[in-house]
Amino acid sequence: MSKNRELKEQVVAEIVEKFKAAESVVFVQYSGLTVEQVTNLRKQCRENDVQYCVLKNRLVKLALQEVGIEGADDLLNGPNAFVFGMKDAVAAPKIVSEFIEKSKTTALTVTGGILENKVEDVATMDKLAKMPSREQLLARLVGSMSATMGNFVRVIEAYRKKQAGEE
Repeated sequence: MSKNRELKEQVVAEIVEKFKAAESVVFVQYSGLTVEQVTNLRKQCRENDVQYCVLKNRLVKLALQEVGIEGADDLLNGPNAFVFGMKDAVAAPKIVSEFIEKSKTTALTVTGGILENKVEDVATMDKLAKMPSREQLLARLVGSMSATMGNFVRVIEAYRKKQAGEE
């Protein structure tokens, strides 16, 4: 086997591992981004445990076949980058969406993505980007629970005072 083929097989294996580990993957076309914009996007990704990778479409096709994900061939045309959300399915779409909105650029466009090993369209990725993150949902849950507990404690205390004649 040639050295070049061995290297490509190794890269495909690494891509397969990324797809297996990712909660979500966003496919973006990045034609026309400046170096500064890419650097800022990569920085945001690193801060949120998200990976931004520019990969060869052909190698991604091979990796998707190996993972068993079908229907992404139409998305793999032109200069593509892949944003892998490793811990939170909402993180990758949210970062890409916020980056596009803040930078007001048309050089980066979402073409689709993968969620739960299924190819999804742009509309689904947009919906996912608008969802609250896992941390925000947990904070809401804790807030609701603490408010309910606080009300319960106040009712019990009022009842205790009434029974003791402290009103």
